[in-house]
Amino acid sequence: MSDLSQENVDSSSTEKDQPMEQEQDDKGEHTSPELTEAGQGAEASERGGGTRDLDFILDIPLEISVELGRTRILVNDLLQLGQGSVVELTRLSEEPMDIYVNGKLFARGEVVVVNEKFGVRLTDVVSPVERVKRLG
Repeated sequence: MSDLSQENVDSSSTEKDQPMEQEQDDKGEHTSPELTEAGQGAEASERGGGTRDLDFILDIPLEISVELGRTRILVNDLLQLGQGSVVELTRLSEEPMDIYVNGKLFARGEVVVVNEKFGVRLTDVVSPVERVKRLG
């Protein structure tokens, strides 16, 4: 078992001892290959590389849902529901609807009709700071 530990120590020390390869960019300045390839760093952003590398994020599908309201009922009451039954929700009719993106609260808004379909007009977008707080 000590052989494996020694092997890991040896390989990590040889990686540290070797100088990092550097490449020259089009301005003749030295840059590390990791930063250039990943499109990170100030130089890559100035050349527009940062935007190009993030384009793949724009094609990620997200699920948006709008919550009208909630309620709790007993199983017996649920079994009694039928066509025409009305379920009372906890939210008032004039309150804004909660808008979720992938299950996380993103905004609040009001219901509108667009081309005979329901839509929602955003009236209050949750701040980025508040979204981060809700993650924890």
